[in-house]
Amino acid sequence: MQKIILFYTFVPVPDPQTVMFWQRNLCERLNLRGRIIISTQGINGTLGGDMDDVKRYIRDMNKHPLFKGTQYKWSDGVREDFPRLSVKVRDELVTLAPGEQFDVFNSTRGLKPKAWHKYLEDHPDAIVLDARNDYESDIGAFKAKNVIKPRIKNFRDIKPELDKLPKDQPVLTYCTGDIRCEYLSAYMKHKGFDEVYHLDGGIVKYGQEFGDDGLWEGKCFVFDDRLNLAFSDQAKDIGECVHCGGPTSNHENCANKACNRLVLICKDCIDSEVGQYCELEVELHEA
Repeated sequence: MQKIILFYTFVPVPDPQTVMFWQRNLCERLNLRGRIIISTQGINGTLGGDMDDVKRYIRDMNKHPLFKGTQYKWSDGVREDFPRLSVKVRDELVTLAPGEQFDVFNSTRGLKPKAWHKYLEDHPDAIVLDARNDYESDIGAFKAKNVIKPRIKNFRDIKPELDKLPKDQPVLTYCTGDIRCEYLSAYMKHKGFDEVYHLDGGIVKYGQEFGDDGLWEGKCFVFDDRLNLAFSDQAKDIGECVHCGGPTSNHENCANKACNRLVLICKDCIDSEVGQYCELEVELHEA
């Protein structure tokens, strides 16, 4: 049996290069594939492989003084969902504010799935900020009266959206596995927001807790060959095909390599004449 794990931890790392070499050697020895990012701020990774090898990886991580407190989110998947192993060192663990100084370790309160669910039920008018890119939120989002889904292509583009939010009201923010929204919550605290909460464990943990019987609707976008996760067989397709407008959660890269946009195309339209192209490329061909 094979599994995929998602994990991160914010912790000061004095020598990211040494950690990078250790991580690469460890993953190669265990035949794991996926992506790991290391910085002076911590570690962030998604890995897939045989169950026993993944467990051995976690055991070795738990022996390391910096990473022994890391929490892991398990999901269905296999090693081949990743084309290769990538282990890199970057300046920021999550690219949000290059060159801007703030305390990334001073994040705000995380709400575990049950607490998050209860908060939204008790505060139906709460401001809920989706910290993901638009193509992610297109196929799944929380059902809330004041949910905000910014039309952004990169996480760093969310900063102008923060200027539109009141700083004296509670803001709840969420993302796939919690790393972006925890990082964002520290940045919002730095920018003067009084009360910010992030979804502890992210959408993945909430989906594992509530399936499709809670306040989540749709599917969860993931950055590997699976492209999305369904939390039950009742998961809805809330995305819209760019060609026919029908419901879908299927993302495809535009067949024009110069474009290569990630777009929603339903299974029925993929085999049509224009199915492999995004709507902008179709308009260009028709012009």
